[in-house]
Amino acid sequence: MRELTFPRTVIFGKGGLEYLKRVGGKRALVVCGATVKKMGFVDRVIGYLKEAGIESKTFEVEPEPSRETIGKGAQLARDYEPDWIIGLGGGSNIDAAKAIWFLYERPDMDLAAINPFIRLGLRKKARLICIPTTSGSGSDASFATVITDLREERKMELANAELVPDISILDPDLPMAMPQRLVADTGFDALSHALEAYIANERNDFSDALALMAVRLIFKYLPRAYRSPEDREAREKMHNAATMAGMAFTQSDVALGHALGHVLGGIFHVPHGRLMAVFIPYVIEYNAKVVSERYAEIAKAVGIEAKTNEEAVERLVNMVKDLRSELGEPASLSEAGIKREDFEKRLDELAERVTKSVVLPSNPRALSLENAKKLLQYIYEGRRVDF
Repeated sequence: MRELTFPRTVIFGKGGLEYLKRVGGKRALVVCGATVKKMGFVDRVIGYLKEAGIESKTFEVEPEPSRETIGKGAQLARDYEPDWIIGLGGGSNIDAAKAIWFLYERPDMDLAAINPFIRLGLRKKARLICIPTTSGSGSDASFATVITDLREERKMELANAELVPDISILDPDLPMAMPQRLVADTGFDALSHALEAYIANERNDFSDALALMAVRLIFKYLPRAYRSPEDREAREKMHNAATMAGMAFTQSDVALGHALGHVLGGIFHVPHGRLMAVFIPYVIEYNAKVVSERYAEIAKAVGIEAKTNEEAVERLVNMVKDLRSELGEPASLSEAGIKREDFEKRLDELAERVTKSVVLPSNPRALSLENAKKLLQYIYEGRRVDF
């Protein structure tokens, strides 16, 4: 028996933000970042809430928010007693909103206690609205929240079905403001979600359908969204694709790429989507030893013709590499700006942390400590995975 969890309501299309005028309630805490404030998005949200008769306060978080920041936000929520928590912005802001909401609802629990196998008992005090302004994390439709533990230099991989938002609002006006580099980084984040959802051990018919559609949309529209900032159709399709990918991995899981990304991102502070751009080809090559037919199905879905699964995998890898090059993303950890001496000094620690990632059991091919270390070396140097 399996349980699927999606947002109760998904609003998409032009004017989507105006849905806030129809939301009932008394008080809302809007979790946001400095960038969305500067762009005027926070003022628009507050304005629509006011029309709905809802007063609001804002709480600003940093990129890759820390446990300390989440604690401060939770205290503000306890003092203010909102009946809506609203996450507005990129994945960091939305993840922060989820974590703040959890601690507001459950002050008796520690953030680290969140896992997929327990009942959290949320929605006694407030409900959650998520409004993405970038097209990558899928957090507005997912069961995950990633929070940075600064003392331990790690990203906390937290997930529970109750963290899936009540309402996700996809307004295509919002991603129109993304600069090229952010389009590229977030686009590869969305692609990694869709690809990993399709090959994860817990994959199923529902996650497959969402993942394949997301992959198709990303390969078709990401280059356009990157090249032409004014291409509204491309930006809207990428926005939808990111949420579909978030829905997909919530019904299955992410895998090796995110085990690598969470570990290296927590230590070296390279943007998550940029790391995903680096990792995707290497992860495909590593996993293809056991799920080549799944990657062949993805290849076929994006128009690749091949006589064998092995040929399909190779062409899919090349397709990702070509897209990565077109969008100016790094092809190795070295190109991503990680110094060799820093990498080699922490290699053993990196490998051990990757093998202990909570998402690694979802990967279709096991990863030993020896192979983790070898894989990291290959990715640093930009070598084709041949083991």
